[in-house]
Amino acid sequence: MERHIPIRLGQVGGGVGAFIGDVHRIASRIDGQFVLVAGALSSTPERAEESAAAVGIAPDRTYSDWAEMARAEAARDDGIEAVSICTPNHLHVPVAKAFLELGIHVICDKPLSATLDEAKALREVAQGSGALFILTHNYSGYPLVREAREMVARGDLGAIRVVQVEYPQDWMAEAVEEQGVKQAEWRADPERAGAGGATGDIGTHAFHLARFVTGLKLDRLAADLSAFVPGRRLDDNAHVMLRFEGGAKGMLWCSQVAPGHENGLRLRVFGEKGGLQWFQEDPNALHYTPLNEPTRRLTRGGPGTSGAGARIPAGHPEGYLEAFATLYNDAARAIRGGDRGLLPDVVDGVEGVAFVAACVQSSENDAAWTELDI
Repeated sequence: MERHIPIRLGQVGGGVGAFIGDVHRIASRIDGQFVLVAGALSSTPERAEESAAAVGIAPDRTYSDWAEMARAEAARDDGIEAVSICTPNHLHVPVAKAFLELGIHVICDKPLSATLDEAKALREVAQGSGALFILTHNYSGYPLVREAREMVARGDLGAIRVVQVEYPQDWMAEAVEEQGVKQAEWRADPERAGAGGATGDIGTHAFHLARFVTGLKLDRLAADLSAFVPGRRLDDNAHVMLRFEGGAKGMLWCSQVAPGHENGLRLRVFGEKGGLQWFQEDPNALHYTPLNEPTRRLTRGGPGTSGAGARIPAGHPEGYLEAFATLYNDAARAIRGGDRGLLPDVVDGVEGVAFVAACVQSSENDAAWTELDI
């Protein structure tokens, strides 16, 4: 196996108490491809120092301002080569832009931005930069999601007819943003989250998953968005009908007010020759049903699967962190000059934000059919 020196990684956001910051740090370490050496983990100096010390960042590589971090790290001979962005949505674009313009690769949490105009502007910057932009739609890193993609592309299901994707949660079934829950506060704030609530937070994941597995391009959508919790300014539930190019149809449901659902991302795809189903809370199984035959339960790395992307032997569960790590592993290969593989990029990001904008526009027009502005 070729020996690699770990890529020097920085992080913006994701300080103490931020779930996604820990996820990025763990995922970056799993394969030994990155080493975290710098960070602006909080805009508050004291909190930035506390957070950096907790994850082993040296005091002279600890910043309370991401712009200062970009300039300082770019000027160092041992400066960071890549940065992970774990901030609220409204900061994704200015932070990414600052690092991309200095030639530093960006690994950014989703969605790409709070507004579609910002997303398009960042697309121009990213495509004109010599640095890579990678968006962490981490569910595309699961081995059986990639297996499903291969099956569809191979024609195992025949022409796709129906795509059903859902992503229900229940953690915002009450007004937790008014109860001091930090992760809910910014997600319920249009200034920081953007125009979409559940649609932006988890609907973009569901939409990307459907696109990633099927390869279908969306023609138009019709969306009915609701904010069921009194006083909530952004949607917490969405029903979206989908029409794809080529005639396939589908439906996307995302909700953060569905009691009994913790993280229930589920994809079902039906074609003229068969169907398949994958459920994120049971990620090591893919159910495949050829037409007029019994359903087959395919397991990660088991008989009948390619085993591509599997880290450990079949029967040893892999999950969320490992899937996230797969994106970091793919990112390391791309940074070192290899192919980008299946990595989500700025184009996927713009499409995700355009999906949210179209949902909001459609819902405001009584669920009128609306095309994506990409």
